[in-house]
Amino acid sequence: MKKLLAAAVMSMGLASLAQAAVMPKGDAAAGETKAAACAACHGAGGVSMVPMYPSLAGQGARYLYKQLQDFKSGHRNNPIMMGMSMGLADQDMADLAAYYTAQKAVVNKANPELVKLGEKIYRGGNSKTGLAACSGCHNPAGKGNALAGYPRLGGQHADYIKAQLTAFRAAGRNDNVADPAAKRGNDAAKAGEQGPMQMIAARMSDAEIEAVSSYISGLY
Repeated sequence: MKKLLAAAVMSMGLASLAQAAVMPKGDAAAGETKAAACAACHGAGGVSMVPMYPSLAGQGARYLYKQLQDFKSGHRNNPIMMGMSMGLADQDMADLAAYYTAQKAVVNKANPELVKLGEKIYRGGNSKTGLAACSGCHNPAGKGNALAGYPRLGGQHADYIKAQLTAFRAAGRNDNVADPAAKRGNDAAKAGEQGPMQMIAARMSDAEIEAVSSYISGLY
């Protein structure tokens, strides 16, 4: 399983690089103007004040571009973002990505009661269940991997991280859920395939998801 997961992670990295290779050069100034429509949910400068909506400030440009591409194609299922991305051209997406990646990221506070378990999972995973550490792809300080297109996690809202991990887990376990948006599968190379996040989250307990989400929110 470890070899399979490693292969999946490498495959995802190659897929991200291929996607990044065709991304237009973004114009941050143009992106700032276009970002006005995004501020209602993601906040001024990409700093979200609502825990259910992610902060975009400081996020990797390649990751942001891919998410917008996946929302538009329907590969990532979110009714609001699918509607918002429908009218965006590739250049618009690149401009928005350039703008947000140039903004300063902020850090939230972790729940002190969850830090010990959260740090253990983030940095070391869980050897008993075969759960991989988050830091291998997302950087020990939560800064992500810009080259591979892995997202920055440090400082992100705990509620948002928890929701995404739960959705990845639902997809990884093929849970029977009423809302299709409750499953997230957009990090796979092809639609219908499982990516590393589905396989990783499928091994996480509720307690592990809650703890690591909280820990990530205070990570920098």
